[in-house]
Amino acid sequence: MTIEMPARALNVDLLARELGNWRTSSRSGPAYQGLADAIRLLIVDGRLPVGARLPSERALADVLRVSRTTVTAAYTQLRDDGYLNARRGARSTTALPVAPAVRPDPTPPSVSLAAAALSAPAAAVMEAFAEAAHDVTPYLHAPGHELVGVSALRQAIAERYCERGLPTEPDEIMVTTGALHAIGLILTTYVQPGDRVLVEQPTYHGALSAITTAGARPVPVALTDDGWDLDAWQAAIHQVSPALAYLIPDNQNPTGMTMPVSDRQRLGRIIAETRTRTVIDETILDMWLDEPMPGPMAAEMTARRDLVLTVGSMSKSFWGGLRVGWIRAERATIATISALRPSIDMGTAVLEQFAAARLLARREELLPERREILRSRREFLQSLLRRHLPDWQPGPGVGGMSLWVRLPAPMSTALSAAASRLGLDLPAGPRFGVDGTLERFVRVPYALPEDQLSDAVELLARAWHSVTGLSAPEPTTVVV
Repeated sequence: MTIEMPARALNVDLLARELGNWRTSSRSGPAYQGLADAIRLLIVDGRLPVGARLPSERALADVLRVSRTTVTAAYTQLRDDGYLNARRGARSTTALPVAPAVRPDPTPPSVSLAAAALSAPAAAVMEAFAEAAHDVTPYLHAPGHELVGVSALRQAIAERYCERGLPTEPDEIMVTTGALHAIGLILTTYVQPGDRVLVEQPTYHGALSAITTAGARPVPVALTDDGWDLDAWQAAIHQVSPALAYLIPDNQNPTGMTMPVSDRQRLGRIIAETRTRTVIDETILDMWLDEPMPGPMAAEMTARRDLVLTVGSMSKSFWGGLRVGWIRAERATIATISALRPSIDMGTAVLEQFAAARLLARREELLPERREILRSRREFLQSLLRRHLPDWQPGPGVGGMSLWVRLPAPMSTALSAAASRLGLDLPAGPRFGVDGTLERFVRVPYALPEDQLSDAVELLARAWHSVTGLSAPEPTTVVV
């Protein structure tokens, strides 16, 4: 006998907040289409769980201050497209369309600007795994549960920190299954439901999801065109007493900005004075394109270094398929996290750890080439934007793997919806922020090969012109 669990009901006020400035989607079409597009994007992005019950048409119409007819038409459109399931006598539940087994008509290939990541250096990764197959042999006679990681990889990671000016021992390293797993372990250890976590605005959307999944509340502190407003950070810490702060000071995702040394020193003093436990995400550290990164944030701490937990990863530097990350922290902190880890998992795959150690040993050989690839693709993307979308304004950040672009109008969600209809996956700006803001921005990665970037920008321009109602500009010659 199968027992059907009741569907989760979505709070109407929370749904309205997630929808943000959805009305921009309807400027070139009926209001119901804009509302349907906005709800569909929330489902596709995972911000609305599949199987959840939507509010009644009347309740949503009241909170959005639109007619019930508009909501009814939007729900109908979503049902027709397969994003809602309707049952007699019950509210509609969110869904994802089921793709047909056979598509009678060819569809254009999907292009994705959702991920900012390079493909692997294939030969080096294959060699690393071949060597790892021999390295793992002694471990085959043990259970293989490595809660803190194999010694070879922890030693390699510790040596990197020492080279960068932060003395580190292997027992100050915990290997994790990627950076997001590391962030989740830290949240599980130090954050309780209802706690507040200070974050940059904008920031890495995966961290925002992890914070809300832990039951905590992300509290944003806006980045400016000049970088981090440390007066605002200090004020926010005093006002909200956060359980944790989360920052990306190196090639910040999504802006590409890097915190200067003087600001790092001041931030270190703020952390120590306020005793604020802080996560420093160095996932994109190696992807500097113009100038090398300053030393680790923890090295700037003259006191209370125990308050800083540094997160790193192999994903951006080498290959996301490795799923290997780490936490660098004081011994007592590593011990505390280790004590709780068995309730979540029993350690990271051993073979992948040895492969990661082999790749780290070749970093001086492999990383310069990957940076050069990104430099070339960054320049290519900038030229494409100047040609096809000259009114768009890339931000001042130049590192990492993407441009953070200001739009001429606050229509990021509408643009994302229009792009999706053309076969282009482009997360809307609000995905990188809190409370549905950032409608004037969009992240455009330049990690794809040039032919795919060219296709993506052409679709992006078509989507933008369909949203704004403007015709595409005539191609112009770009002098570089």
